[in-house]
Amino acid sequence: MQPIKYFFLPIAFIIAAVALRPTLALGAVDSVPALEAIAYPDHSQLLVVRNAQGQERPVLTTADWAERAAHIRANIQQVMGPLPDRTHRAPLDVTIISEEQTKNYLRRKILFTAEAGDRVPAWLLIPHQSPANGQAPAMLCLHQTNRLGKNEPAGLGGLPALHYAHELAERGYVCIVPDYPSFGEYRYDFKKDGAHYASGSMKAIWNNLRAIDVLETLPEVNKERIGVIGHSLGGHNALFTAVFDERLKAVVSSCGFTPFHNYNGGTGLAGWASDRYMPRIRDVYENNPDKVPFDFYEILGALAPRGCFSNSPEHDSNFELKGVRQAFARAAEVYTLFNARDHLRLVTPDAGHDFPAAERQAAYQWLDQLLK
Repeated sequence: MQPIKYFFLPIAFIIAAVALRPTLALGAVDSVPALEAIAYPDHSQLLVVRNAQGQERPVLTTADWAERAAHIRANIQQVMGPLPDRTHRAPLDVTIISEEQTKNYLRRKILFTAEAGDRVPAWLLIPHQSPANGQAPAMLCLHQTNRLGKNEPAGLGGLPALHYAHELAERGYVCIVPDYPSFGEYRYDFKKDGAHYASGSMKAIWNNLRAIDVLETLPEVNKERIGVIGHSLGGHNALFTAVFDERLKAVVSSCGFTPFHNYNGGTGLAGWASDRYMPRIRDVYENNPDKVPFDFYEILGALAPRGCFSNSPEHDSNFELKGVRQAFARAAEVYTLFNARDHLRLVTPDAGHDFPAAERQAAYQWLDQLLK
């Protein structure tokens, strides 16, 4: 079929981004002043907040935590570079490339504009059956490091254990499945096309925010019930994206993280430092976890009180379970401030770097509780 092009008006949201200063998460109040990045010597100690002079006070309220969370976003941007400001928000200009009917959903291949001159390939999976109110929950589905890119979560090759977009669409979720830059059909040179980004990670975050914009244009989608899921590369990008976009109400990360000191057996952070990810970890912070100004304790805490589910297998050689447990224990202190301790869920199968069937089903049931 011939490509069909249609246009959407931009969805209004506010992003305040200043280099080395925190960008407000989507949904935040834009009158809150941007804060300079403030160093924290121990990233595992979440219930403290510091001022510019390094003086600490305890986090006792959710307002105190909001201040610490702003510092977390600022420190992430020291490593990843600033989240683009609103001037990058070109019209989505969604183009339908192809459509195919499956038994339970429509599979639509699309291109959308992430920013001027940059088109992102993605799958849209739209269930045939709508809920009684006419709008379904939706999921942003992020793939692992795999040349297939978006095709694997969509059920079009790769490992059946990672066909989570297909399985969620079968359960009634509208799913968008974009290619990460340089994977699948998305030709992207990080040094040329991404020269205005300090990291591939921040480029991916921006693209993911725009994919959520696409979901919000769909009449089938309940805008208040959107989540994100991913495995490995997709697992940590699900977390990173949710830190900067409060429209995501539930996060499922499979084999996506461990604190930096626990990564890859404690041998250093070279695996995080390629152009696809965060080269400043190598160039500025010398692959040294003591020098990186954020860690996954803070990433989890910054999601509170939204839902966070992690599949963290016992034998994942990249993302050590001991560190994941420690991060969840610290994040639980923040969730307790919000009376939302039950929004954190950790499963630890006897497996390697995998998303086993039982844990996928547990994740889907957990999503149903939060989003349906």
